[in-house]
Amino acid sequence: MPTYDYRCNANGQTIEVQHRMSEQFTTWGELCARANLPCGDTPADAPVHRLATGGNVITSRLGSGSAPAPMCGTGGCCPNGMCGLN
Repeated sequence: MPTYDYRCNANGQTIEVQHRMSEQFTTWGELCARANLPCGDTPADAPVHRLATGGNVITSRLGSGSAPAPMCGTGGCCPNGMCGLN
């Protein structure tokens, strides 16, 4: 199943989730429910948008807009060489 990054402008957080291509989330509450995370202080109806990431790997489920982790170029640690580990 593909992974997608969604960003919430209300709190500036980015969350990576897996879902079918036919699915899309539009609110912070829907996104947090899928990621099994608490909404925290952000209203559940705060809008989110899917990012066009081009397959980048982020190092955690919650990001702060930081750059993705470097990919292992050799593929030695995973079949595609995209595990994000050094």
